[in-house]
Amino acid sequence: MAIRRILIANRGEIAARVIRSCKALEIDSVLAVSQADRESLPARLADRAVCIGPAHPSDSYLKVNTIVQAALSTGCDAIHPGYGFLSERAALASLCEQEGVIFIGPTAAQIEAVGDKLRARSEAEAAKVPTVPGGAVESLPDAVALAASIGAPLLIKAVGGGGGRGMKLVEKLADLPAAMEMASAEAGAAFGDARVYLERYVAHGRHVEVQVLGDGNGNVIHLGERDCSVQRRYQKLIEETPAPGLRPEFRARIHEAAVRFAARLDYRGAGTVEFLVDMDRDEFYFLEMNARIQVEHPVTEAVTGIDLVAEQIAIAEGRGLRIAQADVQLAGCAIECRINAEDPARDFHPSPGLVKHAVWPTGEGVRVDTHIESGSKIPPFYDSLMAKIIVHDTDRVAALARLKKAIAAASIEGVATNLDFHSRVLADAEFAHGGVDTGYLGRYLAAHPLSGV
Repeated sequence: MAIRRILIANRGEIAARVIRSCKALEIDSVLAVSQADRESLPARLADRAVCIGPAHPSDSYLKVNTIVQAALSTGCDAIHPGYGFLSERAALASLCEQEGVIFIGPTAAQIEAVGDKLRARSEAEAAKVPTVPGGAVESLPDAVALAASIGAPLLIKAVGGGGGRGMKLVEKLADLPAAMEMASAEAGAAFGDARVYLERYVAHGRHVEVQVLGDGNGNVIHLGERDCSVQRRYQKLIEETPAPGLRPEFRARIHEAAVRFAARLDYRGAGTVEFLVDMDRDEFYFLEMNARIQVEHPVTEAVTGIDLVAEQIAIAEGRGLRIAQADVQLAGCAIECRINAEDPARDFHPSPGLVKHAVWPTGEGVRVDTHIESGSKIPPFYDSLMAKIIVHDTDRVAALARLKKAIAAASIEGVATNLDFHSRVLADAEFAHGGVDTGYLGRYLAAHPLSGV
């Protein structure tokens, strides 16, 4: 079924990004906006904007019934959820199925399968994808017994969510009971699911993820991998493709593992299979699958030339995979920096407010995905992401040089940003060498005072 009109159930840069593909495909776009976003750039870019409630997400962007009714009342054939908000809520996909609205994403069953971390882990094991030693715990005695077999240090992780919430590092087994209690309480508050599980802690690990596309009938291709190891408190700041320094054979095994996992689920749409690369053991382990488009998808688009949103829409229309694995050509290197409205000198505290003046870089090999322009307001209710600056060049050295120039050319007045902080990190020798682990940014912050950033 050809999609004629899409309701975009999101905001910010991803809303503007989806609208761009809709225009290219000559599909009408209807943007669901909260009262705080009625005058936003995406609201002006869309063919139509419909207000779905007050500013707070729980009163607007997170209301499943309201979103679906907005689609129905505006004559939309489909809903694109973007990332965050309702993008991985099975309830939205399920209600779309009931109401005859196309959900541009996986099925409700697939979202449930990967949303529960323990179930996803079992699916990985069934697909013969390596997993970190560990497992489920139903009681403290279970946890103590499993921890003794794994050994310290280990991680307690939330079954029902990610982003670092409900995650605790246990360096001594004697600390396990108190850490279990804290992790369970935090997971319950964040996800409504207090269950946790244990995994061996990988001291020197890299976060490497594989972009996949599936047709819903077991046919899956990959579009290469991304390295997302530059993280602060489990939140990504810089992403790149290809992942620096991986051996060709190792890289191929990660790609194959991601495809096996998604094929086992008969996965439909765009998704990302995430892995932890253990640098000490030269192994990789399944972490989770994100059943949606990722913030960092532009770097994959840059090296493949493939519009991932367009492919999401084609799959949702029932056209299957329009690209064979042999057709996927990975050219050059792409790197992305997330530009946030936050103050690095104040422990990266969010900086909402009025953007008095905004200048974004332009030029060959430079792409900026943003919803911010001079005069834009950054509300205090949402994520602080302002833009993504993405560069593409022939290799990593050239791409890094281009990115430095692009970051230097950007200028934001009125709110604090992490632009200067990015400039410092990009100039750091360890980052420039490539292949840093997830502990890199913590070490960098410890060694480099943020005064004056």
